[in-house]
Amino acid sequence: MSFQSYPKYKDSGVEWLGEVPEEWEVKRIRHVATLNPSKSELSHLARNTEVSFLPMEAVGEDGKLNLERTRPISEVDSGYTYFREGDVTIAKITPCYENGKGAVMRGLTNGFGFGTTELTVVRPREIQATSDYLHRLFNSTQFRKLGEAAMYGAGGQKRVPDDFVRDFSVAFPPIGEQNAIATFLDRETAKIDALVAEQENLIALLKEKRQAVISHAVTKGLDPTVPMKDSVIEWLGEVPAHWLVRRIKTISSFTTSGPRGWSERVCEEGCLFIQSGELTDQMDINFDSAQRVQVEDDAEARRTEMLAGDILVCITGAKTGNVAVCRTIPEKAYVNQHLCLIRPDKVVHPCFLGFYLKSKIGQTHFEISQYGLKQGLSLENVREAPTLLPPIREQIDISAFLDTENAKLDELTTEARHTIDLLKERRAALISAAVTGKIDVRGYHVHSQPIT
Repeated sequence: MSFQSYPKYKDSGVEWLGEVPEEWEVKRIRHVATLNPSKSELSHLARNTEVSFLPMEAVGEDGKLNLERTRPISEVDSGYTYFREGDVTIAKITPCYENGKGAVMRGLTNGFGFGTTELTVVRPREIQATSDYLHRLFNSTQFRKLGEAAMYGAGGQKRVPDDFVRDFSVAFPPIGEQNAIATFLDRETAKIDALVAEQENLIALLKEKRQAVISHAVTKGLDPTVPMKDSVIEWLGEVPAHWLVRRIKTISSFTTSGPRGWSERVCEEGCLFIQSGELTDQMDINFDSAQRVQVEDDAEARRTEMLAGDILVCITGAKTGNVAVCRTIPEKAYVNQHLCLIRPDKVVHPCFLGFYLKSKIGQTHFEISQYGLKQGLSLENVREAPTLLPPIREQIDISAFLDTENAKLDELTTEARHTIDLLKERRAALISAAVTGKIDVRGYHVHSQPIT
């Protein structure tokens, strides 16, 4: 897709902006909009009037809003950010700001709303700016990068100051042209968003395919002609007749969880400390992201040190039930209290057991075990987990087959994610070019072509 430039440009006088179309006017946001307008304009409404309520999770990174929540004015007019229909909001706190959270406030109950204090509200002035154009401007790469550089605070509490938004200088086209640019971007970004959605759907299908391939291989084997028998486990069904049904505790030398209090030992140098966040969805361990701890050579350390061939199961938190196989260890590593370490006996191949626990069948046991608690799994839950035990040679063959199939699915997933990244880059570049006047989209609808 290619676009023409404007016929004539002029120097904007703004370093990052460079030249802008000759008819555009360089202004600060403060001259075209009001920031954080006063809620005093609600004084005519009854205190029990319902208005929209938007915590940060109700504001999308794609400009969409979740307007399911409402509150009476009396409950929200103190301690929350006020906005009304047509206002533009920008998340000010990291990482919401960098991720593009913000929206035009539309569809508000009774035309008004309150939300998280981590929003900056911008209300355009008539004849000066439009809500849709300002929203697109705030989504531009330049605005986001410059705002990120202006953040104050430390760590996860860094924020973009309101004065950055208020004093941000940019060139504004006439109102009619602002509408034309916003309409153009709505149409073209919708096409890109549809392509992104297709790739995201493909990734979801590949994930389902992976689960189906794993579950079939570890419960039915690779030979469709072998005789079958009832496993006597309701959610398992029939299994190959020559396979055994065992529990984890009978095929492992021991199971344990990590020690409490080791998070206080975190340091720059020391041994790797593996937590649930290091367990990937591909059954691997991300050693590179692990913290380090000081470790003393005592019984507790020896009990929780990882060895090649160990299996880790997350037993608490958002990733409960996630599984990883420790195929190799780059250096000494230990597990924390939220992980169960399983050390298999010689009768079971670690990769096969890992695949089994990761399968739909293994995950079903974990889901049932924590049903009603929703607080995680106990070590006993893991030890009592039933598993299938083919002959060791067959376990090795199944594991090799699944490694090959998963590698193919990983490649397709990586390609889809790369495509998504490229589409998002194109989307951002298109928005930035349009709102800074680098491309002339006036009348483009006459010659509009689909993005391919």
